[in-house]
Amino acid sequence: MEINNSEYKQAGYAYLINKFELNTFPLRHTSLISSNTVHRSILKEKQIEDIYPNKYWPGESVGDHLEFALKYDGVNLNCLNLIFSAVNDSDIIEYIQSKPTGKYARRIWFFYEFLTEKTLPIKDISKGNYTEALEPDLYYTINPGVRIQRQRIVNNLLGSKEFCPIVRKTKILNKYDTAELRNMCENIIANYPPELIKRALSYLYNKETKSSFAIENIKPNPSRTEKFINLLGVAEQEDFFNKNKLIDLQNRIVDPRFKDSNYRETQNYVGQTVSYQKEIIHYICPKPDDIHSLMRGLITSHQIMKEGNIPAVIHAAITAYGFVFLHPFEDGNGRIHRFLIHNILSLQNLVPKGLMFPVSAVILKNQTDYDNSLEAFSHPLMQLTEYDLDETGNMIVLNNTSEFYKYMDMTIQAEALHDFIISTIQNELTEELDFIVNYDNTKRSIQEVIDMPDKQIDRFIQFCLQNKGNLSIKKRTTYFSFLTNNELILLEKAVKSGYKL
Repeated sequence: MEINNSEYKQAGYAYLINKFELNTFPLRHTSLISSNTVHRSILKEKQIEDIYPNKYWPGESVGDHLEFALKYDGVNLNCLNLIFSAVNDSDIIEYIQSKPTGKYARRIWFFYEFLTEKTLPIKDISKGNYTEALEPDLYYTINPGVRIQRQRIVNNLLGSKEFCPIVRKTKILNKYDTAELRNMCENIIANYPPELIKRALSYLYNKETKSSFAIENIKPNPSRTEKFINLLGVAEQEDFFNKNKLIDLQNRIVDPRFKDSNYRETQNYVGQTVSYQKEIIHYICPKPDDIHSLMRGLITSHQIMKEGNIPAVIHAAITAYGFVFLHPFEDGNGRIHRFLIHNILSLQNLVPKGLMFPVSAVILKNQTDYDNSLEAFSHPLMQLTEYDLDETGNMIVLNNTSEFYKYMDMTIQAEALHDFIISTIQNELTEELDFIVNYDNTKRSIQEVIDMPDKQIDRFIQFCLQNKGNLSIKKRTTYFSFLTNNELILLEKAVKSGYKL
């Protein structure tokens, strides 16, 4: 049902965005007031429009609508930051002083000073209960938070002024916690002998590496493949998310000619060349002047989450997606982004020691879902970014965009990663382990027919699997001319039986 907005009054964020003529991301939740209706909600894709009866009208002041926004629209740090930049300090002060101990007034006061780094001329609150900046029932929050005596607020945010994401608690994200996911892994690997798990690790590293490159349509040479495999091998050993180690990671996975010694100094973007001097721009990265503070903020957010009992999937999603959205290097950002998923999941003890998830293989199989998780941020960002692109492909961003990257709602990205991880545990991991079991059984059956070298057995199984269990005439002539017809029949039968073809 379409709403004729001329019959309704905006409230909360929508009212303030219109009042101050702000450019911001589309609102996840929009509030309207009508004198001729009962409360009802309309879901439009992932956006909610709530229509309230006239008794909900908050009033005309900025403070009234800020309070309404926190009550009904939720915490939107990006909107709050833009509103605080546009409003007069006196309007905020007047509202806070009218309700000096009110829960919403104290939260607005806290958010104002947190985001603007201004200290309002208001005395500290000397007594009373503390209230959380974010409601733990609705958002993922650090625990314990930091008590701010000035407003008697518990700062349980996931970051700092330089970078502070929000992740809402949803049915998808509430389905499993870190312990449950780890138990699922342990129950799966308990069904396989330990020596097989050890052998599987090398196979999984190789598959994950090939999948990560394939997502970017890159065909690496053996040297680059080996370097990335070696990196995955140490992902569980230490925390890689600091500036020096990130630069070292970039140096180890890119062509030596494109190593960075610091964060990038040029404006980069993700685009597609469709004809001579014609590009379709898919994503514009932060300005190089902004990247140092944004990355510093993201690293701080990582440390806050690491110490604040944040679930592994949420921590990994914010860190890895935050990194790829900031795109701090000229090359290698995508592969580092996916490496960081492994690193954080290991740090958070979701992945049992000596195991790794082939998450990139699942992403590769679900490329559309992965692209959608990236575009949930990149598409609205493109509508807010003004730029020039010259004939050589050099870009200049014309407006101030740093605020758009600082306060992302990363719920969609967390949900996407959650689904990839569940699919990895329940499907991909089991399939890969079963593949190795089937290989062992098939190899033994082949060796009962003919004692071929291991490389020849590998090649025979590979060729048959590519051709529904049969060896093509060309492959037989080129590689297996020594087999008799009877041996060939028995070997093909072994492959079909081993892999249930």
